[in-house]
Amino acid sequence: RLNRATYSSWASPPNRRCRFRCGSVRKSSHGYEGALYMKKSELIASFQVDHTKIGYGIFVSRRDRVGGKFVTTFDIRMKEPNREPALAQGALHTIEHLAATFLRNHPVWADKIIYWGPMGCLTGNYLLLKGDLQSNDIAELMKETFRFIAEYEGEIPGAAPKDCGNYLLQDLPMAKWEASKYLHEVLDNLTENNFNYPQ
Repeated sequence: RLNRATYSSWASPPNRRCRFRCGSVRKSSHGYEGALYMKKSELIASFQVDHTKIGYGIFVSRRDRVGGKFVTTFDIRMKEPNREPALAQGALHTIEHLAATFLRNHPVWADKIIYWGPMGCLTGNYLLLKGDLQSNDIAELMKETFRFIAEYEGEIPGAAPKDCGNYLLQDLPMAKWEASKYLHEVLDNLTENNFNYPQ
């Protein structure tokens, strides 16, 4: 089934809005208008998990084949969604800088790291790794990572204007506090419930 959709590009300059409607592509005095045919939108996999039940843990969000090889996406959940305050932006940004630095320099795992980054909802992070992996495969790695953050002293790597797009949005003390909390309350006491999404 095809749905009709109209989009406006807020990033376009004034009076140059770009709209997509069912019809033929053409340029108008307002910019560009064209056809965008979409199948009925389906929720992506991560939105199909019941967020009213997700707790803390290390969850496999998805597995993908890329060039014939597996990539595993992990949900590193630090907060219970919608049931407690989310992570502060500065703290999560610092966690990102420190975790990415630690993981990409890890003596064993460095070559398997594809990406570490924060969730938009500010309740955790995503970690992408090469390989067909399970949550317990990276439990010790996550303990090492969050212990590194919790005990970190010194300048935050990459927290400079030439290195980061928002270098002032950093909070090392709060990042250390959140990392320590997650390490001692969750990672040091992992059970099967911390490895599997709720059904």
